[in-house]
Amino acid sequence: MSCPDCGGDFVSFPVPSDLQQFLPGDAPGASVCRSCLALHPETDPPAAVPDLTELDDAVPDADGAAVPLVLLVGLLDSLAMHREEITALLERIEREGVDPLLVLDRLDASYGEAAHVDLSRRRQQLEQLL
Repeated sequence: MSCPDCGGDFVSFPVPSDLQQFLPGDAPGASVCRSCLALHPETDPPAAVPDLTELDDAVPDADGAAVPLVLLVGLLDSLAMHREEITALLERIEREGVDPLLVLDRLDASYGEAAHVDLSRRRQQLEQLL
């Protein structure tokens, strides 16, 4: 299956039960587009989380931060609708010792206009939110 937003390929991963609340719908996993970073529910995810650094070197390799970070990026399309979820994910990523705003800067440098949202603008809005 390819991304409905850009036609790119997906990386699928299971979403741990403690992060399910941040995933739209009730699917047990998610898929993120390698080309635009759009997030989609995944009904049949793999059993283990793949190395999400294959999306970009900016994605942390720490298991506790990678999935929340990818979920965060996927929710950035609507700060208003996902404000609580985004705030909770930011806090969780920071607790794992990762600077989410720095990662967004690096993802913006890598993906630029190909990303499903304007990462630079969303980063500025997140700074104001925090």
